[in-house]
Amino acid sequence: MKTLTVFTPTYNRAYILHKCYQSLIEQSNQDFLWLIIDDGSMDNTKELVASWIEEKKIDIVYHYQDNQGMHGGHNAAYRLTETTLNVCIDSDDCMAREGVQKILDAWETIKDKPEYAGIVGLDADTKGNLIGTKIPEHLTETTLYDIYNKHGVTGDKKLVYRTEVVKKYPTYPIFEGERFVPLGYLYQLIDQDFKLLPVNEVFCEVEYMEDGSSLNILKQYRRHPKGFAFSRKSRMKLAKNFKDRFKNAIHYVSSAIFTKNTGFISESPKKLTTILAIPFGVALNIYIRIKTKGKL
Repeated sequence: MKTLTVFTPTYNRAYILHKCYQSLIEQSNQDFLWLIIDDGSMDNTKELVASWIEEKKIDIVYHYQDNQGMHGGHNAAYRLTETTLNVCIDSDDCMAREGVQKILDAWETIKDKPEYAGIVGLDADTKGNLIGTKIPEHLTETTLYDIYNKHGVTGDKKLVYRTEVVKKYPTYPIFEGERFVPLGYLYQLIDQDFKLLPVNEVFCEVEYMEDGSSLNILKQYRRHPKGFAFSRKSRMKLAKNFKDRFKNAIHYVSSAIFTKNTGFISESPKKLTTILAIPFGVALNIYIRIKTKGKL
């Protein structure tokens, strides 16, 4: 069996998915399989992937499901993955040059240390520029929460998890009429019980597309308020300081306004903080409405 599953949730991305495919073909270390989660695509993704499977250049597993959104794709990937490790490379991204080798080299240093959930590495753009900042070099262990909130690291990072670890935790909820729950919900749960090995090596090359979620976050807030409210409640509960708790309470209030949830205070894990956040949540809600007017 392979050691690593590279999984790629995709929706109508046949026009660009070949870049990810090419980056995987070019890996010197082929100790991985590519799991493609087709989240209800209506283009020629299925036929395209079938042609790649026939080429037999890399091991590919294809799974089709009705459209559930990015988090639904992750649910399927974690359910289907059987290898020791897994990493998500989005449909508009590429595995970095020697990315698989870098991941497996890092894995060798912690594979016998069960306190580690996996590895956190770097993302870069297509020109090789780092996304955000490096992780402090002196760190030998961390959590995703701490690298951002304690060590001041910025920018997206690439997570490689032990499959047996992610399978211990609840799946992302699916809300009717919505297709987005922030992925950080699961990562913060894992942070409560495990550490990550920080590696200042680029695992992934990212390209933020016009139709990608990263460039459409305000529209996501408005389209999927139940998913965001769910995430913010979890973040409030697990926050390590008042500042972080209050910030998430503001977003929770805003999402509750979008869903017209009059019981949002009673449902909050931090009721007093939520009450204090109401004026700011109202202001955020108005801001999002103004910014997304006519763009949904």
